[in-house]
Amino acid sequence: MSDNLLQRSVTAGVARNLATTTKTAPQMMSITPRWLLRLLPWVQVDGGIYRVNRTRVELPKAQRIAVEISAGTASFAPEALRSVPLFSRLPDAIITRMVQRVKTENVSLGNPLIVEGEDLSKFFIIAQGQVEVLSKGAHGSDLRIALLTEGEYFGEGDLVSGRPSDVTVRTITPCILLTLSRRDLEAVLAEAPTLSEHFRRAVEEHFELQSVVNRYGERNIDLVSGFAENVEIPETFVDYSAQPREYSLSAVQTVVRVHTRVSDLYNDPYDQLQEQLRLTIEGIKERQEWELINSQKFGLLHSADPAMRISTRYGTPTPDDLDELLALVWKKPAFLLAHPKAIAAFERECTWRGVPPVTANLFGSPVITWRGVPLVPCDKLEVTSRYQSNQWLGKTSILLVRVGEADQGVVGLHQTGIPGELMPSLSARLMGLDALGVASYLLTLYFSCAVLTDDALGILENVEVGYYHAYEHRESSGFDNGLGI
Repeated sequence: MSDNLLQRSVTAGVARNLATTTKTAPQMMSITPRWLLRLLPWVQVDGGIYRVNRTRVELPKAQRIAVEISAGTASFAPEALRSVPLFSRLPDAIITRMVQRVKTENVSLGNPLIVEGEDLSKFFIIAQGQVEVLSKGAHGSDLRIALLTEGEYFGEGDLVSGRPSDVTVRTITPCILLTLSRRDLEAVLAEAPTLSEHFRRAVEEHFELQSVVNRYGERNIDLVSGFAENVEIPETFVDYSAQPREYSLSAVQTVVRVHTRVSDLYNDPYDQLQEQLRLTIEGIKERQEWELINSQKFGLLHSADPAMRISTRYGTPTPDDLDELLALVWKKPAFLLAHPKAIAAFERECTWRGVPPVTANLFGSPVITWRGVPLVPCDKLEVTSRYQSNQWLGKTSILLVRVGEADQGVVGLHQTGIPGELMPSLSARLMGLDALGVASYLLTLYFSCAVLTDDALGILENVEVGYYHAYEHRESSGFDNGLGI
């Protein structure tokens, strides 16, 4: 046998049996930075209930109408018509008859629905698609003053006024519309002698109330200003909402099971019980952030007022869209929250326009900002996809939030000091051992979220994340960067 084939030393494979292995704690890919939990100010809620008192709203605000589409025909519940402030005081008999007269219309892209200066006198509800509202500017150009999407409506004022319209409305996507003409309304009111009188009285009450409230629907505070003498000082008071909203703390719970044999024998260098609790708590905190955004009861996506929701103009999130969102939440906006794919789509639009956003440092990590407001990534703002196999393509939303009780913003709710507390509002309790020697620990996290005023939260909807610009290959003065841009 050749000398070079003889074993001259202990092999590495055998030697490592005597070595001490360097190990890491268990790693989990589902852990995220959870920026929302860190950016929200948390309020202590004693008794488990948080009541948000507001001033009384005299004039109901516009709400979106929930429309269902089946076999190309759109419909909605008669009571939903009260979401239109002008119709909110109408008797049930009129509301029911009006809904029965509503027609479904399919309108193609680019069709005018209302033309400025014409008396069309028709009420529209958007069941599917988008329309834009235009008005002539001082220099004669068309100015877009609104972009309306599904569930919104227009034309109710023209329906009862009989005056020519002062705006132009046209479709920017193929649309399914629900319409009610003045002829159909007059036919409804002619069905019974009292209906016309009830309708006229309800509309007059609406316009009278509209003259004594501010744009938020709250009654104006009577004041006097100036230096005029012998002026009687008005008397006033501020009324409160008779039924303020109350938030109960929600709970996320699970039971962690650890065999006593495992926790007794295999605890070096990592404590098995502590690692089981740590990883489970990470999952609980991830679910907490998901609930804060998506919960039907208190989630931010479902808490935004309809007036604080806008749609993208062209699907992709452009700088113009974020500027419009900042105009909604203009009182001390704290941060924007978006899915990473939505942030990437916004950055592509900025690159296309040559306006790269500024980068700032947040908790030791770089994030982009727009107009000085950080744009924070969060994968809990889900992307809805038409393809089940790919959840990274489709539409999502971008949130803009004002925070803090002092600024009437958004606050997180929790209760500290609970029995068995491991961290604020999260407790672990030993439930006991079973006959097999398995110990069970109950983990519970209590939390919720409250929007103190409607203008503290704005949402940019219909954000398309899958569009990419096709850059042309440029060769000028012999320069080519090799990237085709």
